[in-house]
Amino acid sequence: MPKDIGYGIRSIQYFQLDERSTIMVNGKQAIVEEFVLHRIGESASDSVFSDYSAVLEGPEEQEFLRKLFLKPFATMAHTSEFIPDELSKNVLHDLCTKVEEGEDLVLQSIAIAKHVIHAARNHSIKGGDLFVAKFNNVELGSAAYRAIGIYKFDDKEVFIESKVAGKSVGMKLKRGLGTVKPNNACLVLFTEGTYTLFTIDDHATADFWQKDLIGLRPKRDNVNSTSNLLELTQSFITQQLPQDFEIAKADQIDLLNRSVNYFKTNSEFDKGAFAQEVFQEERAIQSFNQFSDRYQSAHDVEIDDSFAISPDAVKKQARIFKSVLKLDKNFHIYIHGDRNKIEHGVDESGRKFYKIYYDQES
Repeated sequence: MPKDIGYGIRSIQYFQLDERSTIMVNGKQAIVEEFVLHRIGESASDSVFSDYSAVLEGPEEQEFLRKLFLKPFATMAHTSEFIPDELSKNVLHDLCTKVEEGEDLVLQSIAIAKHVIHAARNHSIKGGDLFVAKFNNVELGSAAYRAIGIYKFDDKEVFIESKVAGKSVGMKLKRGLGTVKPNNACLVLFTEGTYTLFTIDDHATADFWQKDLIGLRPKRDNVNSTSNLLELTQSFITQQLPQDFEIAKADQIDLLNRSVNYFKTNSEFDKGAFAQEVFQEERAIQSFNQFSDRYQSAHDVEIDDSFAISPDAVKKQARIFKSVLKLDKNFHIYIHGDRNKIEHGVDESGRKFYKIYYDQES
């Protein structure tokens, strides 16, 4: 039977996270140096390969290209890398390396397009437009890198083009790309040591894009460590902890807030210090450590006991930490501050209630 772990909740100042600042890949100052467009079909004979690259240097054009190619990656909280043990036979890694070393983008983009067609041969993949773009000054964290992006668009969007001729206005419906996101994409940042990858796909195309085309695995860095530990903690507090102990919903929310607060106010993660500060009770700490081992095994991830906290990953992942106490269909109580100002009880007729204390009403 679950045991009451009897939390003695102390007052903590919690931080509100601005979702507008949850930027992982920052492309606001990036330069799209050149890009190539190919039309790919089911085979090379059904495809059209361009023999030139486009260079658009105007401010308006650059802003459009940044939104099209880099904005989709802005809020991603997980990083990947090419599988280290398979680099010698990884076609895409070899082609990206050639681009980094300055070889002709057009030739490498044609090879990438043919690799996409080859990787799709055992999958039911639609044809479409394939862009290969080269970037400079793409920011990740506090550093800027050169990069290459690969984008597959299956469909175009419809837009209206207007044109004034004399005193008349004409309109045409056209199809093109503007605000639609790519169906599949891979951004390769030329970071030191191993490249850092960000990918876009869906469940139906994941094997094709991640496994057969790219050959990736989660990168063991502080970004993934931060994201994985926050996801682990959220799962433990909301799913496992209520099975092991009797704990009020308000106390669960308080633990979620404490967890985010730890990551927000510390630059380094230490598993022992984190567990002690958040859970306090020895039985709860032991339960957390056991759950952590099971979680890592089940999700095939490795999380170090200490690592540098990624502020960007914290801002992104904090959105899964819900601080709303829902009571029937009548009330929502948002708990962001002093847990001591809310009490839970049951009256003489068996009705449950919360008593809330406050200083000011606004």
